[in-house]
Amino acid sequence: MSFSKTLVKWPRFLTPTHLSQMIRKQKNPLSALEIFNEAKTRYPGYSHDGPSYAAMINILGNSRRFLEMKHVIQQMTEDYCQFKDSAFNKIIRLYCAAGLIDEAVELFDRIPQFNCVNWTDSFNTLLQIVIQKGDLGTAYRLYVENSNRWEVNAQVRSFNMLITALCRIKRSDLALIIFEEMNRQCCFPDRDTYRMLMKGLCEEGKLEVATHLLYSMFWRISRKGSGADIVVYRILLEALCDQQKFEEANNILNKVLKKGLKAPKNYYPKLDIAGEFAAGRNSEDIKGMVNDALVKCGVPSLASHSAMITDFYSEGKIEEGNSLLDEMRQRGYRANTTLYETKIKALCGQGRIDEAADVLDKEMVEGNCVPTTKTYKIVIGNLCKNGKSRKAVGYLEKMGKRVGCLPDKEIYGALVDGLCTEGKFVEASGVLGRMLDSKYWPCDDTFSSIIKGLCGMGRLYEAVLWLEEMISLGKTPDVSVWNSLAGLSSHAESVELSRETIERLTLHHITDQFKNSAVGITR
Repeated sequence: MSFSKTLVKWPRFLTPTHLSQMIRKQKNPLSALEIFNEAKTRYPGYSHDGPSYAAMINILGNSRRFLEMKHVIQQMTEDYCQFKDSAFNKIIRLYCAAGLIDEAVELFDRIPQFNCVNWTDSFNTLLQIVIQKGDLGTAYRLYVENSNRWEVNAQVRSFNMLITALCRIKRSDLALIIFEEMNRQCCFPDRDTYRMLMKGLCEEGKLEVATHLLYSMFWRISRKGSGADIVVYRILLEALCDQQKFEEANNILNKVLKKGLKAPKNYYPKLDIAGEFAAGRNSEDIKGMVNDALVKCGVPSLASHSAMITDFYSEGKIEEGNSLLDEMRQRGYRANTTLYETKIKALCGQGRIDEAADVLDKEMVEGNCVPTTKTYKIVIGNLCKNGKSRKAVGYLEKMGKRVGCLPDKEIYGALVDGLCTEGKFVEASGVLGRMLDSKYWPCDDTFSSIIKGLCGMGRLYEAVLWLEEMISLGKTPDVSVWNSLAGLSSHAESVELSRETIERLTLHHITDQFKNSAVGITR
């Protein structure tokens, strides 16, 4: 079957922009590829450009047609076509989302073959994914081979990822070497750099080195007395309290207020940490007093409150975070969306899903804070994971009523998978229909789950409709799907199948029982 001849009306003159629009309209990625390849035959003077290649590669990648995608990428190198860093970044993410890390690394190593003058974002994306997978050997090689290239700008983000990974495996000594490398490359550390390195040093008990790091922070990034810096200070102060070094903690607290937070002298707390411990206070109580001093004795600001609250929620200290959030509101400060998202994640992490939903439904509304797609994604995803998919569908309806807050592929996928897991295949079919209407193509497993689920409910007609939709998108059902349909079709009075579906059934050699039940063949 020639998809392009039947589905496409070719223009008199063809441009890459027009071709990109044509292939994006195709439901079947293979028909889009046929149109893409036929363009040069129909128009001898035509040549693809970077955006048209990017559009074709994105269609194939989203459909997991990686073999065809590789051929298009190879064709692009032969055309000497300029390809942007953002396009490589997308391909790398597509590979990694499918678990094809080696292919992503191989593609990145081949970037010099393409006409690309800057691939910083691709480098950072791949480095982050490789580190998250725990492959520090590959991460080190990528860093050594690319960090000094003129096409890759050494950024704080890259160094921070390496420092974080090294501190996570208790190698703060190597993290310090990376920290010094930042200076040699004229890349200035930010608050996150100090925060992760300070945390790593304190967890390994290297408090003396951590203290020197704090002093270096005073004259580097704390010159203006930013309130958000308290997230770094408290790491060292709490570590000193845990080691019962209260005199040292008291001295450092005063230096933090003076040199770090630039607090006026009349704000200094009359806090004798050692005396409090001698009076019977335990370490946790003392750490709470130190945290209060950092927030209240410095110059009060939205930044200091937000930073400390975020820290509390990230550590799972929800009650402490709630208390400080209430105080923040009383001072007239308004929490932003990011802060509420951190709270929602913390509640979901402790299994308090309904409370997390209340934050979205009530607390954000009362705080005049508008939720984003990311906010809904967190709530919907956790509701589906905890067997509350029907409630999650309600949030899909709410998103549809908000301007600029549209559900993405991940949200639809989570809803469909959650509903299928709970056996609600009819509702899942409705959500899948909306997903397709929004031009998001689900994976093979999603179709398979719904088709087999509908067959289990005896709804053969609907199952066949989804089968035909699946085939129209160029996807191949596995044997279990055919078996489910064939087993049910023997009891069906009539089934209408497209000729293309019958041809596909024939290819799978399991059609006799199914075809005998099919009374009519349409289209």
